[in-house]
Amino acid sequence: MTKVEGLANTTRPERKPTMYVTRHHAMSVPAADAGTVAGELRDRAEITDALYRFGLGQDLKDKDLFASSFAEDAELDFRSAAARWGSKPPLLSGRDTIVTTVLGMFAGRVDTTHQVTNPRIAVEGDTARLTALVEAQHLLTADRSGHALLKNLYDVDLVRDGDRWVMRRIRIDNVWFTGDPAAVFGG
Repeated sequence: MTKVEGLANTTRPERKPTMYVTRHHAMSVPAADAGTVAGELRDRAEITDALYRFGLGQDLKDKDLFASSFAEDAELDFRSAAARWGSKPPLLSGRDTIVTTVLGMFAGRVDTTHQVTNPRIAVEGDTARLTALVEAQHLLTADRSGHALLKNLYDVDLVRDGDRWVMRRIRIDNVWFTGDPAAVFGG
């Protein structure tokens, strides 16, 4: 693992290199500068909230909440994660395409719950990078024995959008899974 400006470039034999936030501190500004610290803390809350909106929007099947997490030109890359169980989804581009595809894939068929942990954030002006672990439970509504529990590592690029932050690029890598993801997502 090599470190470059607080980001680690990790490679696994079956995956392309991905950048993760691995700084040894949370804040990028000196603690003595209270005004700047307060601004960065607000940014960090809004950055993490973008990922919370992503998960809860799916769980509540709330199209507007889900859409609010993305920039208009967002990309969602689930290909690496899905390759673990032999699936080959496309790279999803554009907020409307992502929202329609993801919510449409589960509508009336799958219930989800998402838990976000270990958020690490690097803020640079009006852009940021977020690394987090997300545990996502997927249950088939017709047969609760059909499920997939996924532990995924998210690598997210965000941009400032007024007072909030939105995700521009989301790459999801699967750490482990149980159940039958192909039954939930398709093979």
